[in-house]
Amino acid sequence: MTQDKKRGADHLVAALIRAGVRHVFALSGNQIMPVFDAALGTELRLHHTRHEGATGFMAEAYAQMTGEVGVAMVTAGGGLGNALTALISATYSQTPILLMSGDSPVSGDGTGAFQEMDQIGLTRPLTKASERITDPAQFPATVARLLSIARDGIPGPVHLSLPDDMLRIETPAPAPYPEVTLPATDLPSSATPDLDRLTTALGAAQKPLVILGPLLSDTRYPDLADTLRRALAAPVFCVESPRGLNDPMLGRWKEALREADLVVSLGKPVDVTLGFGKTDNAPIARWHVVTPDARDAGIARRNLGDRLDQLWSADPRAVAQALTEAKPTADRAAWVDHVTTLIAAQVPEAADSALLDSASVCHAIQRVAQDSPNPVVIRDGGEFGQWAQALIRAPRMLTNGVSGVIGGGLCYALGARAADPTASVFTMMGDGTVGFHLPEFETALRENLPFVAVIGNDHRWNAEYLIQQRDYGSDRTHGCELSGARYDLAVAALGGFGAHVTRPEDLEPALRAALASGLPACVNVEIETIPAPKFP
Repeated sequence: MTQDKKRGADHLVAALIRAGVRHVFALSGNQIMPVFDAALGTELRLHHTRHEGATGFMAEAYAQMTGEVGVAMVTAGGGLGNALTALISATYSQTPILLMSGDSPVSGDGTGAFQEMDQIGLTRPLTKASERITDPAQFPATVARLLSIARDGIPGPVHLSLPDDMLRIETPAPAPYPEVTLPATDLPSSATPDLDRLTTALGAAQKPLVILGPLLSDTRYPDLADTLRRALAAPVFCVESPRGLNDPMLGRWKEALREADLVVSLGKPVDVTLGFGKTDNAPIARWHVVTPDARDAGIARRNLGDRLDQLWSADPRAVAQALTEAKPTADRAAWVDHVTTLIAAQVPEAADSALLDSASVCHAIQRVAQDSPNPVVIRDGGEFGQWAQALIRAPRMLTNGVSGVIGGGLCYALGARAADPTASVFTMMGDGTVGFHLPEFETALRENLPFVAVIGNDHRWNAEYLIQQRDYGSDRTHGCELSGARYDLAVAALGGFGAHVTRPEDLEPALRAALASGLPACVNVEIETIPAPKFP
């Protein structure tokens, strides 16, 4: 390598570092080994995982915790195929991630080269942008552009294909490397529309609701909802769950939607999670929707029809920032208190049992988490995960998101711990969910990323089992059973902490011992089979 020339892989690493990237979640493979070599001795840390799907989930959690773009890297062929699910999750959770994938050489296009495939055709429908490098000089500008696209407007995933020969060819570096636009963590304050019409509508409403998309969650923008609530004298909350109207995190909020006369959506699609905005869910509400996304705008027009008073093509974060400066023009304290009470409502407790149940496990986790430094709570899907969403609260929380994808919770824990080494990370999942990425406990041990995983083990895929019972009858339940495997022993064999809990009195001591161990920990709890919490 000459003094004035560097490999494409070196330009890629330099561009990432220039943009502030310090962590990449990766799984090695033939075509991306030049990037591993280029990263050696630099500020870029590669967290080497055990499955390509895990890289994207870790990047998703890292991005939500930091406000930065989470970066993942996989190899070509099946490596990219394994990572696609994380792109779906990040799209629906409105999370900026950059997925880089090794690719067959440009010089071999059309020849049947090893793992040659149309990567862009595969990823473009799942991303905000997908590009393939065809000249190593493109690396710096392309990286800067994709990182900006990932954060701009409604955040989401982007993809960069890394052909093998483009990583190896030497080319001069630009001077200087391009800057990446858009601040990573601050709410943007420019390019906001004229808000007079919106603030006038808010001032005139008697029972307004402001609904935030996942991009404006408490974890990403602490205190934003409270600040908006005070500024607008209106209830403000974020909808992150695929259950939407039946979201256990939001209690009885669908009752508030039925009463509302105005709904302002800041980056939240008017989709199935909002009951499509139908009149039987929001019978009297007029709507103002803020989104720069063409697809979400089309959904709003189609579902709301003439009930859509205004569609703003603007960054919801910029509009939210502008609205924090508003002055309340109405006294709606009673309405705000009423909705706050509805959202704070707790589901009925599970039935008394000699066995542990999901509710009692969640209460124990809540007690331990609130006593722990810098708690981060992660709730995966499934019946047990829904109980965790209903009953556990922490300053920072991650959920499996609107896509309904399950299995990422274990990976979220690693990404969260990489984002904040001081955090006490608790992740809740069922015994079905843990099977997706159980080997990542080895990654956590090797990378020194400790957390506490709590498995609600009822020996079955309980959500599907309950569907069979409901739709086909209890005599037709089959194929959803699990073995009651000792996941705690598997984790202990890898070098982590494992505990098997079968009695209520042993649960809290096991959780505290797991946290105190300083190791990746698995607390495997035998629980009674009960359905997820529901409100009438």
